[in-house]
Order: sequence, then C-alpha cells, then structure tokens
Amino acid sequence: LGDASFHDFAGSTVVHTVGGVTSLVGAWILGPRAKREFGKFPPAHNLALATLGTMILWFGWYGFNPGSTLGMGNPGLVGLVILNTTLGAGAGAVVAMLVMFFRTGKWDLTFTLNGSLAGLVAVTAGCAFVMPWASIVIGAIGGVLVIYAVEFIEKIKIDDPVGAFSVHGVCGIWGTVAIGLFAHPALTWGYFA
Repeated sequence: LGDASFHDFAGSTVVHTVGGVTSLVGAWILGPRAKREFGKFPPAHNLALATLGTMILWFGWYGFNPGSTLGMGNPGLVGLVILNTTLGAGAGAVVAMLVMFFRTGKWDLTFTLNGSLAGLVAVTAGCAFVMPWASIVIGAIGGVLVIYAVEFIEKIKIDDPVGAFSVHGVCGIWGTVAIGLFAHPALTWGYFA
C-alpha cells in the first residue's frame, strides 16, 4: 500500500478500523445483554470512572501518535503530531457536546467523552500529514459521526455497550478518507522515500 501512496501515520486504518469492525461482528455474534431495551440507552454505570478512563486513553495517545515517529530526529514532526492530536480530540469533544446539547437541551457527558475519542481516532491516520486547521475539521466531523453511528447501531439492534464500532470503526474509516481530503503535499512528499 505504501508503494501506492497510501498514508496512515499511526493506524486509523489498521488499528482502529479493523478493531472497530471486529468489535461490531463480536457484538452481533454475542447478541444483546439481558433485559436490554433498544431505543433507550442504559445509564452509565459510573461517569467518574468513564471520564478517568477517557482521560487516560487521551494521555496514552501522546505515546501512540508521536511514538509513531519512531524517534526524536525530527522534533518539528513530533510537535506537529502532538498539536494535531490535541486539536482533533478537543474538536471532537466540543462538537459532540454541542450537537447533543442542541438536539436534547441537556449536556451529555457520555457523548462528549466519546466525541473526544472519536476525534483522536479520526486524526490518528493524518496527524503527521495535515495542517492544524485540518485536524480541527477532521476531529469535529468525527465528533458528529460518532453520535449518528451510535444511534444507527442502536437502530439495527446491535448492543455495543461502549460504542466501540462508532468510535473506532466509523471514525477510523473517516480518518483514513480524511487524509485524501486534507493531506498537505509538503508533509506527505517523500514520506516513503
């Protein structure tokens, strides 16, 4: 794929999309949890722990994306990757939070947390290949996609308790496509040389 100019810096395709699709198939095979009512999201067990877990994941992404540079030989590249990772996650969180507020009139922490993860997943493929403004757009679209993907999976009656397919599968696909839309030629030229 590299010879065909396919770009995926830190794994939106090979890590997130593959994992997301696998989680969807697994959830479909296992079937819903006992007493699961579709169309009515079960309440979160512990939002404090969910928030802590999301923040730990977000922190870990700074090892994942910048670590994909495989060294500190180019500190400018590492800085760009860190900046784009942060902007994508923040945009995903803010947009998901606002979309849910405008739709329901309530602040929804669960979708805000998943929005941050959606932004992280979406920007992972292109974090070294896009300008910072583009990482905001990519993360923001990820924040919207995760909401509609969760609702779609609910509608087709697959019980995905944490929205794994919506976050990783859908936003992984979006992140892969986003490189083709937003990659900056100066950042991709000679990458595989």
